[in-house]
Amino acid sequence: MSDARGFATTAIHHAYAPAENEGALTPPLHLTSTFAFESAEAGGEMFAGERMGHVYSRISNPTCDLLERRIAALEGAEAGLALSSGMGAVTATLWTLLSPGDEVIVDRTLYGCTFAYMRHGLAKWGVTITHVDMTDLDNLRAAVSACTRVVYFETPANPNMRLVDIAEAAAIAHSVGAQVVVDNTYATPYLTQPFTLGADVVLHSATKYLGGHGDVVAGLVVGRAETVNEIRLVGMKDMTGAVMAPFNAMLILRGLKTLALRMERHSASAAEIAAWLERQDGVAKVHYPGLETFGQRAIAQRQMQLDGGMIAFELDGGLEAGRAMMNRLRLIQRAVSLGDAETLIQHPASMTHSTYTAEERAAHGISDGLVRLSVGLEEVQDILADLAQALPAPGRRPAAA
Repeated sequence: MSDARGFATTAIHHAYAPAENEGALTPPLHLTSTFAFESAEAGGEMFAGERMGHVYSRISNPTCDLLERRIAALEGAEAGLALSSGMGAVTATLWTLLSPGDEVIVDRTLYGCTFAYMRHGLAKWGVTITHVDMTDLDNLRAAVSACTRVVYFETPANPNMRLVDIAEAAAIAHSVGAQVVVDNTYATPYLTQPFTLGADVVLHSATKYLGGHGDVVAGLVVGRAETVNEIRLVGMKDMTGAVMAPFNAMLILRGLKTLALRMERHSASAAEIAAWLERQDGVAKVHYPGLETFGQRAIAQRQMQLDGGMIAFELDGGLEAGRAMMNRLRLIQRAVSLGDAETLIQHPASMTHSTYTAEERAAHGISDGLVRLSVGLEEVQDILADLAQALPAPGRRPAAA
């Protein structure tokens, strides 16, 4: 990180001094669309980029600026950018880094809306989208070329928890001059800092763990100052207009203050639940980085401080068994999104990843029976009890829910 303080201290204090803000312990919320200039000359210098300052909240705002500084510090990066959604972060970044004729190499598994944007947005404008299985980086070595401008992946991947070795993938991409863009939503900077491992740009759906309370939609980008400034002025300002509202920045600043505590609880509960699920009759497979049976356990230990709060699992009986189990739940909520205080469960094939065709899901490692569980902050015994009464009992027919 950019200072010698620990993660939680940085998340609470970085870049803000109450003494410089009339003693206000909580940073002020700047609800303004425009800013007055002390002189015509000062305004002209700001527009020309010759003087620092705020011009218009579609470009920058003091509340958003504080959030940008803080997330950059937590990720160990030079600069940050606040956007209106996680997809705003994805699209603003890639519209900036790619041009017609370029190639972006992406992992086999992507969040459904990111997959749709690649296929329906970038490809329409002449960008080549190449999917490779990055769990084996020999596939990436074989795929990169002089046309490759970006290598893009999630780790862990949504929804099936696949990992990519960030440092090795970055070395391969950089060998041909490509930039590495990593979606760090699942891990958060508390578990993984991709920028410090060689990534060039790191993205977040701040809607999830960074906000942490299920009451805001937002996105964040971090990276080198020159790159982030280009994404601000091209991808955000001109291409997408995906500007974060100052009020949303305030909510995420609030969420960051407890991020370390929450990730410890999410991770500890998820580890216990994943181990329990593996022991249950009717559970065919559990995907969780903390399990000894997880095929990429070594990568998780190398680049993740903890194993996170997300679990994917499959039941014997596939899709119908999964739906029946979800319909029997009483405490756990059937809802998309993740990283909330509440435990959430959803069925990717019919919900978050329904933008894939059935054939595409099969090709990209998203089975019809896969269930995604975002472990919340409730007492772990209460979560386990709800799962226990909902899982298929011996002799219970899945269709009987």
